[in-house]
Amino acid sequence: MKRREWDPKTKAQIVLQGLKGTSVAELCNEHRINQAQYYQWRDQFLQNMSRTFDTKQDQAQMRLERENARLKHLLGEMTYELKKTDDLLGK
Repeated sequence: MKRREWDPKTKAQIVLQGLKGTSVAELCNEHRINQAQYYQWRDQFLQNMSRTFDTKQDQAQMRLERENARLKHLLGEMTYELKKTDDLLGK
């Protein structure tokens, strides 16, 4: 039997349904998953939920993305200038 892949959003929705009071047995039957799988997802969800409020990581990521864009732009300008120089020198 082929193993199903679950995207993170769907896993979170299933876990949240259970945390809101829906019977775990009902959830597992509805989504055709093992209860042990649900509890594994729930534990993982609860362990990582504090990351939701970690704004320092988000700010660092945004800063890196801006720096990456700046460097790509700079590299493009330098490549263009090098091409112009080669054309002037007849290379």
